[in-house]
Amino acid sequence: MRLTTIHRRFAAIAAPLLALMLSACGSESEQQAQQGGGQQQQKPPRPAQVMTVELRDLQLDKSYPALLRSEQQVTVVARVSGVLQERHYEEGEQVDEGELLFTIEQAQYEAAVRQQRADLQSARAELNQAQRNLDRYQRLYQQNSVSQQQLDEARATQETAQAAVAQAQAALDQAQLDLDYTTVEAPVTGQISLSEVDVGNYVQEQQTLATITPLQVVEARFSLPEDDAVALRYQRRQPDAPEVSAWLRAPTLAPSLPSLANQGIRGTIDYLGASVDTSTSTVQAEAVFDNPDQLFLPGQFVRVALEGLQRFQVLAVPEVAVTEGLKGPQVYVLDDNQTVTSRFVDLGEQAGDWQIITANLKPGERVVVSAIGSLSPGDKVKPQPFDGDPEVTQEADSGQVQAATSQGEGAAQGVSTAQGSQGDQG
Repeated sequence: MRLTTIHRRFAAIAAPLLALMLSACGSESEQQAQQGGGQQQQKPPRPAQVMTVELRDLQLDKSYPALLRSEQQVTVVARVSGVLQERHYEEGEQVDEGELLFTIEQAQYEAAVRQQRADLQSARAELNQAQRNLDRYQRLYQQNSVSQQQLDEARATQETAQAAVAQAQAALDQAQLDLDYTTVEAPVTGQISLSEVDVGNYVQEQQTLATITPLQVVEARFSLPEDDAVALRYQRRQPDAPEVSAWLRAPTLAPSLPSLANQGIRGTIDYLGASVDTSTSTVQAEAVFDNPDQLFLPGQFVRVALEGLQRFQVLAVPEVAVTEGLKGPQVYVLDDNQTVTSRFVDLGEQAGDWQIITANLKPGERVVVSAIGSLSPGDKVKPQPFDGDPEVTQEADSGQVQAATSQGEGAAQGVSTAQGSQGDQG
C-alpha cells in the first residue's frame, strides 16, 4: 500500500513536468521552422538585363504578294487580210526588233500598188494640161482676149486637177502601206510564243498571230496597306531618310530548283498610287526589276520585299521582353526599388528582333529584357546593362538562375537538416 501511494505521488508530479518539457521543445521547434520558412520565402535578387526605353528609328522587314508582268509584252496581229504564206521563226525562240516573222499573200496588194501608181500618173498628166491652159488664159486675159469668167474656169480646172493628184498619191500610199503590212516584223525584242495561225490558212485583219514577251525587265504590281503606303510616302520625302528599294524572290523556286533557292533581284519602286482603294484599304504600287537571267516570268506570283523601310521615333523593346498575360501582352517594368511589376501594353509592328509598343509605356522607363521566364511580379532584380542581344543573355542568365536556385535549395535543405537534428535532441 505504501509503495503504491508513492508511485501515485511520483506520477502526479512527473506528468506536469513532462508536459511542460514537451511543450517547450515543441515551441522551439515551431519557432525554428517558422524562421526557416521565412528564409525560404525571401528570394535573393535575380540578375537580369534591363534597358531604358527611348525613342528610336527602326528598319522594318516587310514583304507583299505580287504578280509579275512584262511592260513591253505585245500581241502581233495581222494588219491586212490574206493567206499566210510563210513563218520565218522557230516558235519559242528569242526574236529581235525588226526581225521578219510572217509573210502574207502579196499578189493582190502588189496589183493595187501598180493600179494606184497608174492613177497617179494619169492625175499628174491632167494637172499638167490644166496648168498649161491656166498659163495661156492668163496671157490672153492680159491682152483682153478672154473674159474673167474664162480665166476663173481655167484656174478651177487646174485646182481640181491638183486635188486629183493629191488623192491619187494618198491612194498609192495606202496601197503601198497595205503591201508593207504583208510582211509582219517583230515590234520588240523578246521571246515569241507559239504561232496562233498555221501557214496556208486565211487570216483576217486584226487577227492574232503570236505574242512577244520581253524578259529583260519585269514589273511587279502589288498592294500596300494604307498605313504602309503613307509611311513610305513620308519616308521618300525626307531628305536624309534611307532609300527604299525592292527585292524580288520567287518562293516556288526553292523546292524544285535547290540551286536557285537564294536567287533574287533588286529593283526600284517606280510607282506609288495617289488614292486608297476603299474596298480593300490598300494603295497600288509597282516595282521594276532587271531580269538578265530571265528566271522570273510574267504571270508569276512572287513576294516583293521592301528594304530600307523605316519607322521613325517609336518606342520598342526586344521581342523576348514581351510575354502573354491573362489580359494580353505584357512587359516587366522595374521600379525605383528594383522590384518587378507587370505592365500590359499595346503592340505595333515588329522590326526584326524588336517589338514596337504603341501604348502604356513611356520613354525613360526600365524594362526587363532577360530571365523573363524565372521572374514574377514582386521579385527583386539585380539590374545589369542591356548588351543588345537578349537571346544570348537570356541563356546565360538562365544558367545563373539555376545555379542560384540550387544554392538556395541546398541552404534550405541544410536548415531543414539542422532543425531535424535539434528536434531529435529535444
